[in-house]
Amino acid sequence: MDAIALLKADHDKVKQLLTRLEDTTERAVKSRAELFATIKGELTVHEIIEEEIFYPELKSHPKAKDIVLEGFEEHHVVDLLMGELEALPVDDESWGAKSIVMKENVEHHIEEEEGEMFKTARSVFDRAELEDLGSRMETRKAQAKRELNIP
Repeated sequence: MDAIALLKADHDKVKQLLTRLEDTTERAVKSRAELFATIKGELTVHEIIEEEIFYPELKSHPKAKDIVLEGFEEHHVVDLLMGELEALPVDDESWGAKSIVMKENVEHHIEEEEGEMFKTARSVFDRAELEDLGSRMETRKAQAKRELNIP
């Protein structure tokens, strides 16, 4: 699988989970907690493969530097929101609103990656390079899941 297809599959999975999370209520404590844990795990592993493999390779191309730097910053903002959500009880009245803000940030990030960043990646990497990146990212993804105890 090439790097872009791998990242796109991750994006699709996370968007689906975020939609399910948004539909929960304060009373759905168990569902909210489980969905949040799953989303946090998925996003953490996704960030690892982007920040350790995809972003550094892409950033080495002058045309891509700014969009990659922005991607790092967007990860940081989502990490801050995830940390705040993790510290809040899932039945807190502000939890739902904060989770919507987190969802909107993730969706914005996905739109930018799937638009400008992936277009740039396709212009600077050839097919073999995208396949090699994808292979390295798949290996690292499996390793990160084991390290973090994510099923």
